[in-house]
Amino acid sequence: MDHHAELAAFVQAARDRSFSAAARHLDLTPSAVSKLVSRLENRLEVRLFTRQARAVLLTEEGQSYLPTAQAAVDAMAAALEHGTALRDTISGTLRIHTMLTFARHQVVPWLPEFLQRYPNLKVDLMIGPQYVDVFDDGVDIAIHSGPLPDSTLIARTIAASRWITCASPSYLAKRGIPRHPQDLSSHSCIGFTFKSDWNVWPFTNPMAEAIHVRPAYAITTTQGEVARDLALDGFGIVRLAEFHIGTDLLNGRLIPVLTDYQDPCKEPIQLIYPSRKNISPRIRAFCDFLQSKVAQQNWAK
Repeated sequence: MDHHAELAAFVQAARDRSFSAAARHLDLTPSAVSKLVSRLENRLEVRLFTRQARAVLLTEEGQSYLPTAQAAVDAMAAALEHGTALRDTISGTLRIHTMLTFARHQVVPWLPEFLQRYPNLKVDLMIGPQYVDVFDDGVDIAIHSGPLPDSTLIARTIAASRWITCASPSYLAKRGIPRHPQDLSSHSCIGFTFKSDWNVWPFTNPMAEAIHVRPAYAITTTQGEVARDLALDGFGIVRLAEFHIGTDLLNGRLIPVLTDYQDPCKEPIQLIYPSRKNISPRIRAFCDFLQSKVAQQNWAK
């Protein structure tokens, strides 16, 4: 039952000395105000008003009850006002879970600008190589790529990234350039230790036929950033997301190979959060900020 409505009707009627006047202030009908007051009286088992033809007057019990009811109505109004302020205030701690590669190459460079825009906000950046459901641990938002398991969580795609097969100029000068995906069997390749679709490298031939290669990796690691470092140091051929190595490709530190067989598919980058309703202002602010930044990147176009 809406006890607040009963108290509000009682307090307004006591102030106006009229159910009709109270109804106008509360945007209700006079009969609705009368019913709310009657319901309150029945619950309290005491008469609060003396009903007269042109006015309603407080009984002694009503006069005694009015200060308490007024305090309750004022407290509810203050609580609603504070709740509105919470909705409009971007503050507190934003807990983000994402991959090291995306954090280092996409999120971290933009964090100073984001925090300057929202000085009352703090960021707790949690790192993990693969997506796991971390929302029970207090995480506000996760940023991950690739397919996600079925769940009730909300996933918002903000971009898509190609995966590029590449190597350093020094490696290619020493070992030669592969001309066909099957040539990878005679090269040193770098992959991931954990079980993942990323360990199977997809290609498409000129006839649009799919080719899948699982290299015999010379070295594996749990971190894409380590795989990048190994490739930059000339250890072998690697396949990494363009959002991760886009700058290396632009400055020639890594050279794409097998470009005639480039897989046309792109992997989605997704923002994941618990609910579409009543999203925290800090989550909404970060989602909008990140999406606007990502949209400016060459790899996302």
